[in-house]
Amino acid sequence: MRDTVDPDFASFVDARQGRWLRTTYLVYGDLQRAEQVLLRAFTRLSMRWTKVDDPDVFVQRLLYQPALRPWNRDKPFQGEEDAVKVALGELTPAQRAVFVLLHLEELTEFEISDLLGMSQPAVHTHGMTAFSRFRTALGAGTGGMPHEA
Repeated sequence: MRDTVDPDFASFVDARQGRWLRTTYLVYGDLQRAEQVLLRAFTRLSMRWTKVDDPDVFVQRLLYQPALRPWNRDKPFQGEEDAVKVALGELTPAQRAVFVLLHLEELTEFEISDLLGMSQPAVHTHGMTAFSRFRTALGAGTGGMPHEA
C-alpha cells in the first residue's frame, strides 16, 4: 500500500473534479449520487493510474455509463424549482447523458458514442430528441422564443 499520492494523479484530480462533479450532477440529478460516482471513479483510477492510456476517457466511462443502466430510474432533481433542472429531469437517462455531454462537455457524437457504448446514430437521435424536449419543457417550443405565462 502506498503512503503518498502521485503528484501527477493529484494534479489530474484537482484540475477536473469541479467540472466533472457539475456534469455528473446534471446527468444523475442528485448531488450525493454524483459525489459518490465521482469518488468511485477517481478511486478506481488511482489503482490503475500508471496503466491507463487515457485517464480522461477511463473516468468519463465510469461516470456516465452507470447512468444508463436499468436500475438507475430514480426521478432526478427532486424538489427543484430551477426551470433548467426541471427540464433536464424530464429527459430519459440516456437523453440527459447525451445532452449534457454534447452541450456542457462539448464532446462530439462520436466521442459520446465511444464513452457510452452506443452507436453514433443512437447518440444523434438521443441528442436531437433531448434538445427538442428540453426546449419544449422550458417553454421555447419550436418558435425560438419562450412563451409568456
